[in-house]
Amino acid sequence: MLAEIRGRSQITIPAEIIKKLGISEGDKFDIVEKDGGIFLCPVIVYPKEKIAKIAKLIKDSEAQLSEQESFDSVEDMFADMGIDIDNV
Repeated sequence: MLAEIRGRSQITIPAEIIKKLGISEGDKFDIVEKDGGIFLCPVIVYPKEKIAKIAKLIKDSEAQLSEQESFDSVEDMFADMGIDIDNV
């Protein structure tokens, strides 16, 4: 497919590509030049507040994970829960 640069350096992406990729007005792209080609990579932009909340969730999850008990075997895990799997 051919596309042509128009005024203000704009290019129209053919409708069949837009439909196939589910692109809609307002979607954002990272534009990368590599080896003489131009690549459009879809991105999602999150507000800083959302990123801060996600970072806190990750930090809290890591803290909980480090406190979580681990077991060397399934038998040990069930024994910790008071279940004797040999007698089930």
